[in-house]
Amino acid sequence: MSILSRRGFTLGATALGVSTFNIARARAAEFTYKFANNLPVSHPLNIRAQEAAAKIKDETKGRFELQIFPSSQLGSDTDTLGQIRNGAVDFFTLSGLILSTLVPSAAISGIGFAFDSYDTVWKAMDGKLGQFVRAEIAKSRQILALDTVWDNGFRQTTTSTKPIVTPADFDGMKLRVPPAPLWTSMFKAFGSAPTTINFNETYSALQTKVVDGQENPLAIIETAKLYEVQSFCSMTNHMWDGFWFLANRRNWEALPEDIRASITKHINAAGLAERDDVAKLSASLREQLTARGMKFNDVNANLFRDKLRSAGFYAEWKGKFGDEAWSTLEASVGKLS
Repeated sequence: MSILSRRGFTLGATALGVSTFNIARARAAEFTYKFANNLPVSHPLNIRAQEAAAKIKDETKGRFELQIFPSSQLGSDTDTLGQIRNGAVDFFTLSGLILSTLVPSAAISGIGFAFDSYDTVWKAMDGKLGQFVRAEIAKSRQILALDTVWDNGFRQTTTSTKPIVTPADFDGMKLRVPPAPLWTSMFKAFGSAPTTINFNETYSALQTKVVDGQENPLAIIETAKLYEVQSFCSMTNHMWDGFWFLANRRNWEALPEDIRASITKHINAAGLAERDDVAKLSASLREQLTARGMKFNDVNANLFRDKLRSAGFYAEWKGKFGDEAWSTLEASVGKLS
């Protein structure tokens, strides 16, 4: 959060091609807030966020300006989570699985092979499961979450060594995972050797063979150019992943009510538009990535779900999340444990 002054105003333009210096010379915004994320500038999240920022600035008659910092420019996910907690960053989009290092129940939407379709995802996240997690986030007192969950997509597995066809193919594989216990737990249940690496270091880790593979939605595999350092893409659909649009509570409450209303309206609308973008993009990306040289295969999800069940994964996480959270999840997705 900052209120621009002649001295503090040159803190830099966003990486989205907007000259904040020239804009501010015309009319300095009363409130200039930072929005950080870990995605490339070409990802739908950043495109829709930029559109929302322009609408908010217009509607507030220049009083509010949202500066967007994509591609982990302000630090890794774990670094930026610390920054939004202390107010150095005002807004941050973060996967619930990584947010779980602060709010444990936020990871429940990432339970392996829980969601079989987007219909099931949005029934849960726009309904009682989303309400439950949002309330848990609010208990942190430092941050809060806006209403609309943004889409990251169903996650797929890429490797440089061999395709993943059955759970046994994970055995012994060095796999990059984000810094969240649920990922590590799931891939250990499959017999792999998960390695925690922040996303901004993933490309180099794959390139230098520190790890054999990674897992991410197709949109990220494309926009982060992971196809340059991976040969196989297995359509495991092992997790759905989304982004909570987080705000630092103190900085949010410092805004006038009319500005908060404008931000809420346009950011939530942008999140819904981004969902459609990601779904459409994912539908076409398999063909595009095939043309770039990636080899694709499909899997039988039941084999992987059965492996997690027999390995005690679901029972373990039911115990960790507690009966209320687990029953809220199963009310949307069906029986898992």
